[in-house]
Amino acid sequence: MTLDQILLLLAAGALSGFLNVMSAGGSMITLPVLMFMGLDSTTANGSNRVGIVLQNITAVLKYRNAGHRNLRLGLKLSVPAIIGAVVGAWAATLVGDDLFRWILILVMVGSSILMLMPMPAHRDTVQLDDSHIRWPVITAMAVIGFYGGFIQVAVGILFIVLLYRVLRIDLVQVNILKVLVVLLYMIPALGIFVATGNVHWGFGLVLAVGSMAGAWLGAHMTLGPSGAVWIQRITLVIIAAIIVKLILDM
Repeated sequence: MTLDQILLLLAAGALSGFLNVMSAGGSMITLPVLMFMGLDSTTANGSNRVGIVLQNITAVLKYRNAGHRNLRLGLKLSVPAIIGAVVGAWAATLVGDDLFRWILILVMVGSSILMLMPMPAHRDTVQLDDSHIRWPVITAMAVIGFYGGFIQVAVGILFIVLLYRVLRIDLVQVNILKVLVVLLYMIPALGIFVATGNVHWGFGLVLAVGSMAGAWLGAHMTLGPSGAVWIQRITLVIIAAIIVKLILDM
């Protein structure tokens, strides 16, 4: 790796970790960056998981130190997510490079549109507990797990759409549970990519260093007042440029 590559991975990782903890969209930056550095799509997809695992460990510890302990609930939610993630990761290793690029482009466009949509007006929400873990929640977690195992890009948007917008679970709780659930399903998903030889550890670990720093900052801001609209706008501009480059490189 060159110094320029290291600095780019650190910067992309930091922005990714911040976005993934605050809301969603981090992998829309890191996954294409890894592909632009010469990795094939499957190896880039696998290497991206290294940073995701470590950034979520960082965020979980930050939340835990702040008194947010949802381990039992997170474990129950993770069971269907883990099953979905293993299937999704296995499916991702079978997809060709050209098809994956088109899937990535479509996902990034769709996710960007969803990010631009205003949040619903204030409404009553519920705190998720054991009594709410029924088939709608189980199905939602299995869908999220499969998607996360397959591509992971903007998986936080699925959490927000399915758990907050549809099931009306408190948004702060959704964000806190998200990092734990993603961590728990991402470990076996990463294992699938490792077992099939689709992880570049050098790129993945450098990316992870930046991701952990960004995740710590994102978790800190989630627990306090923050105005991060500006970071979303900058991110959307970066994502638009990445989509154009992905298309031009086809």
